[in-house]
Amino acid sequence: MHLHVADHPLIAHKLTALRDVNTDSARFRQLTEELVMLLAYEATRSVAVEDKEISTPVTTTVGTRIAEPRPVVVPILRAGLGMLDGMLRILPTAEVGFLGMVRDETTFEPSAYADRLPDDLTGRQIFVVDPMLATGGTLAMAIDFLLARGARDVTAVCLVSAPEGVQRIERDYSDSAEVKVYTAALDEKLNEKGYIVPGLGDAGDRMYGIVD
Repeated sequence: MHLHVADHPLIAHKLTALRDVNTDSARFRQLTEELVMLLAYEATRSVAVEDKEISTPVTTTVGTRIAEPRPVVVPILRAGLGMLDGMLRILPTAEVGFLGMVRDETTFEPSAYADRLPDDLTGRQIFVVDPMLATGGTLAMAIDFLLARGARDVTAVCLVSAPEGVQRIERDYSDSAEVKVYTAALDEKLNEKGYIVPGLGDAGDRMYGIVD
């Protein structure tokens, strides 16, 4: 498993504003999109490409285009939806699938409640987007789901990660598939409630508010 922790002043600046408890939902969503675009630039470094012959105003030349089959972006609902636009700005030709997962706040174990993905993902590059890699349970379930459908190249893009979650992914996927994690920050730890410290709180609530 390959872990890439971003080291860029723009990412650090935007992440600081994202963490701030005084940042409202509209600004939080905007910052999320901007951060995802910056992370996606690095996360797509190994995206599959092919040659394409074109004509410029001067001559013909051979350039590059995203190869078929197109990559698939998979946001984990609901907070992952807030990262989708940023990914599609960088990968506008990607297809989009969805995984709905929820974490039990007592056991911290995830469960799936929805999916919208092709039955066969053989040969597809998958980009999973979820704001937080905390215990690693949700991401591990998502990766297992994708591997069961034939995927072998899975890249996770997260805003903040905890050491516990990274260790879980490293342990579970050391040699079974090509799994990569790109994150804006590797934080200190998880607290007793399973939240990342210092973290940014509940990303879904901060993006969309709390509906009683």
